[in-house]
Amino acid sequence: MNIVIIKYNAGNIRSVLNALNRLGYEAEISADPEIIEAADKVIFPGVGEASTTMEYLRRTELDKLIIGLKQPVLGICLGMQLMCSWSEEGAVDCLGIFDEKVCKFQLPVDNQDNIKIPHMGWNTINNVKTSLFDASLEASYVYFVHSFYVAIGPDTAATTNYILEYSSALQKDNFYATQFHPEKSGSVGESILSNFLKL
Repeated sequence: MNIVIIKYNAGNIRSVLNALNRLGYEAEISADPEIIEAADKVIFPGVGEASTTMEYLRRTELDKLIIGLKQPVLGICLGMQLMCSWSEEGAVDCLGIFDEKVCKFQLPVDNQDNIKIPHMGWNTINNVKTSLFDASLEASYVYFVHSFYVAIGPDTAATTNYILEYSSALQKDNFYATQFHPEKSGSVGESILSNFLKL
């Protein structure tokens, strides 16, 4: 299987590659349009800031490339947020694959539970659907690091509760995305990555 991880100015690419290697798959890290378009599966990971990353994607025309991909594509963390229509982080228009806005978490007024932003650590995924998730993964714990969230909408494929209920996964056509990091989520994350590679 030909797997390509999109190379751009956002971190976390190496940990995704390592997770694939643990599953027994090789992957290529590339920004070459021909290599990306020829892949069987494409992964669009990311840790970074939305507006500067979108500026980079537009400058390199990776934005148009990603939108036009026909094979299964998996966005992770910032990758998921950039696949939405707009982000409050830098007030930037994004790729528009999912017709959803990305908003910043707001602390509760009283904050008696001493909730912190970013949402960092283990939390459960609920209401799971699409072939990215087995039914057995309902209420499983996965690893999050994020200060921005996507509201629940028609493309929601899983939900998580932190301050409010939000989309922890999205799916539309050949595009799949997770707000959490499957590559850092142990055996549950490996199951999700494996399900994506079997699509």
